Amino acid sequence: MKIVNKVFAYITFDHRLLVFDQVDFPDEAVQVPAGTRHENENPEVAVLREAWEETGLADLKMGAFLGETDFMWAGSDTVFRRRFYHLICEGSPGERWRHYEEHPSEGPAERILFELYWVDLPGGVPRLSSGHDAFLQQLLRRMNLAPAADSGSASAA
Repeated sequence: MKIVNKVFAYITFDHRLLVFDQVDFPDEAVQVPAGTRHENENPEVAVLREAWEETGLADLKMGAFLGETDFMWAGSDTVFRRRFYHLICEGSPGERWRHYEEHPSEGPAERILFELYWVDLPGGVPRLSSGHDAFLQQLLRRMNLAPAADSGSASAA
């Protein structure tokens, strides 16, 4: 089995989550910023780098590590080890903007155009791409937007 290390960013501003559509691939599901961690790259450095590359937002700060999960596409021999983080936008972002990811690690070799926008938490989050919602409940609990987990259950973060 091949293991590919990934990082995912739940970027929040007030009580909103940043998501995006791929302009040139309208059939792709809504996503959150994510990408491949370079070999020997610190995961926290990787998630901040990937978030900047995909959004253009430079005023992000680390909120918290939310958890890790393994993901495999059916019929694949590759395990995607996904680490999810909460990042906080400290600037004054627009409501909606477009940004090119200049050097995508997967997919087409040329740059990819993203349409980024904020959705309200907790109820405004659309259906996200496969597994992008894996730690959304942990994010909501961290932001005090969902009930706390039972005291007897295990914590992911």
